[in-house]
Amino acid sequence: MSRPAIWRTAFVIAAVLCAAWDAPAATSRPAPKGGPRITVEPQSFDFGTTLPHKTLTKEFLVRNVGSADLVLEEVTTTCGCTAAMPEQRQIKPGGHTQLRVSVETRAAVGRIDRYVRVRSNDLTRTLLEIKLTFTVGSAGK
Repeated sequence: MSRPAIWRTAFVIAAVLCAAWDAPAATSRPAPKGGPRITVEPQSFDFGTTLPHKTLTKEFLVRNVGSADLVLEEVTTTCGCTAAMPEQRQIKPGGHTQLRVSVETRAAVGRIDRYVRVRSNDLTRTLLEIKLTFTVGSAGK
C-alpha cells in the first residue's frame, strides 16, 4: 500500500472511531423540553454609512417564544462605545421587550462591527449575540 493510501485509510478509521465515540453522548442528551426561549428581531443591523462623532440608535425586539419566564441575566457589549439597555429583565411566555442599543462612532473611520451579548436562562441558547455594522466615512468628504 502506498504512503498516501495508508494515510487515507488511517484518516477514515479515525473518523469512524470519533463518530462512534460521540454517538452515544449525542443520543443520551435529549434537548430540554419547554422552558424559556429567546429570539430577537432583527438578528443583526447595518446602520450603513455615517460620519465620525455621531451616535447611532436602534431598538431590537426581544421575545420569549417559550413556555416559562425568560430572564435576561446580563446584557454586555464588545466596546465601551456601545450601550444596550432592555426595558424589562423578565419576559413572560409569549411576551416581549425592547432592547435599546446606541453606538458612538467616535473618531473611527472605515467599516466597524460591534456586538451586543444577551445572557439569559434559555437552556438551548444561553448567549444571544446581535451584530451591529456601520461604516464611518471621513468628515471631509
